Amino acid sequence: MALRTLDSLGSLEGKRVVVRCDLNVPLEDGQITDDGRIKASLPTLNALLEAGATVTVISHLGRPDGEPNPKYSLAPVAQRLSELLGLPVDFAEGPPADAAAPSGKVTLLENLRFDPRETSKDAGERAAFAAELAAFGDAFVSDGFGVVHRKQASVYELAEALPSAAGTLIATELEVLDRLTENPEKPYAVVLGGSKVSDKLGVIDHLLPRVQSILVGGGMLFTFLAAQGYPVGKSLLEKDQLDTVTEYVARAKELGVDLVIPTDVVVASGFSADAEHEVRAVDDIEGSAFGADGIGLDIGPDTAAAFAKVIAGSKTVFWNGPMGVFEFEAFSGGTKTVAEALTKVDGLSVVGGGDSAAAVRALGFSDDQFGHISTGGGASLEFLEGKQLPGLEVLGWHAP
Repeated sequence: MALRTLDSLGSLEGKRVVVRCDLNVPLEDGQITDDGRIKASLPTLNALLEAGATVTVISHLGRPDGEPNPKYSLAPVAQRLSELLGLPVDFAEGPPADAAAPSGKVTLLENLRFDPRETSKDAGERAAFAAELAAFGDAFVSDGFGVVHRKQASVYELAEALPSAAGTLIATELEVLDRLTENPEKPYAVVLGGSKVSDKLGVIDHLLPRVQSILVGGGMLFTFLAAQGYPVGKSLLEKDQLDTVTEYVARAKELGVDLVIPTDVVVASGFSADAEHEVRAVDDIEGSAFGADGIGLDIGPDTAAAFAKVIAGSKTVFWNGPMGVFEFEAFSGGTKTVAEALTKVDGLSVVGGGDSAAAVRALGFSDDQFGHISTGGGASLEFLEGKQLPGLEVLGWHAP
């Protein structure tokens, strides 16, 4: 059974449609610092408005632990959404299920996670909350790709409570991710970074037989180095993953996959933006001026250049996870070099959401410089692991 899309809902003229978006944007002092996810929701919202529907938008923001918290209010999102849509957006303050009936063309309800039933482990509690949300609509459109790997009231039970379909964002995400797993154009390179190797094991396992190269950066690289016997100072290290990493290195060799481990890293005196730092070969990390107290915070320039060369020679590239602590300028070089290389790929380049998406925007790149920037870090990874995603299954999609 195929994914149900907007066409499956028939005419929406005069209908009330509840739309689950992922408007979980970063805030700093009440100001939105990256509106990429709000912009990503616009095509679906505009399509529904053009079809004559009245729209109630629902979303979460942060982790308020099931109770109202002004810090996690969607009020700033309502203002920005109004600016981007070019029309008024009513904001319903207070608990989502207590909101009045929508009076305008677009209404945004307050943070779904202010109600503990949204993320409850009890299916009955989630269903009760979903029933209250269903009262706002005649149909439901799921378009928050970043949450489809979660069985939550607004993602799963609400899709059962109303005639439901996927929005254009989810349809686009699936089309791109399908290209990464089913007959991708070769050479195919996967760039993995971020802090923990344990977060990426499923992806490595599922993609090893499908790719030509896997490039390892970020904090997870030190577990790979330690598995080869290199001292890594105070760098991030998951000792419980050393045997698993060793197995993957051997498996990559058997499959003929080029598993590219850094040859140099930027070692710092501590975790801060102004920490002293120097570039060291990976077999001499503790030979830096900081000795065994040194901490690796970025891939080195030789490694970055080597990664860029592999990326440039690939037809399909998927990247998830920064190469270093890009938030600190001194340790952003590796991430910037990888991002720059992805903009020049003669083929499909995909930035896998989450911190990677935040990094490319923070470093001055625009979305249209890449083939696709995913809105769902965790969802993208679970898709590439071959997992069933409940928020998609309920819309008719099943993992191959």
